[in-house]
Amino acid sequence: MSQIRIVLADDHPLVTEGIRAMLDTYPQIDVLGPAATGSDAIEAMERESPDVLLMDLNMPGMNGLTATEIILERSPSARIVILSMHDNPEYITTALRHGARGYLLKDVPTEEIVTAIERVHAGEVYLCTGTERMIQPLDDAEGRGVLTSREQTVLLRLAKGKSNKEVAEELAISIRTVETHRKNIKRKLGISTTAGLTRYVLESGLLGLEV
Repeated sequence: MSQIRIVLADDHPLVTEGIRAMLDTYPQIDVLGPAATGSDAIEAMERESPDVLLMDLNMPGMNGLTATEIILERSPSARIVILSMHDNPEYITTALRHGARGYLLKDVPTEEIVTAIERVHAGEVYLCTGTERMIQPLDDAEGRGVLTSREQTVLLRLAKGKSNKEVAEELAISIRTVETHRKNIKRKLGISTTAGLTRYVLESGLLGLEV
């Protein structure tokens, strides 16, 4: 049986050490090492290329959602499972909208963590027991208008008149990624022109945000 290589990202050493100790008892799981921040998680994904990343939502510096967006920009096939103490439906739905393939509460049994790793590695989406009925539909009308933090960052730069190339250089991403963000932003907001995006930013008060 081939092993599933994983990275743990959490800023609490006791949490990472405890989870690692438990997962080390499963021969099919190979824990490569911990990451303490979102930035560390991004570096670990690029350095180790794990099969699955288990990541906390709340970490210092860069949170798990922002890190998820950046990782998926660079590696669209990355499989990320969010580990969290929050069982609020909004947290779960937001994590999935940002591209996470799974959501686990930190107090679930080790067996369920292993199950989530295996299923996400196999290409499935996994939600921990009891949360399946809590999430909001991802394709409802309200969801189509929700921009991720990364999309907001791109939108603000586009609204300031920056070109796709300039946005790509500022955010250290490819022009194709910027184009994808632009397309998704227009689809979610139901706006077809750049002028319309600029007007939306001005009317919504987003232009004053620091990005």
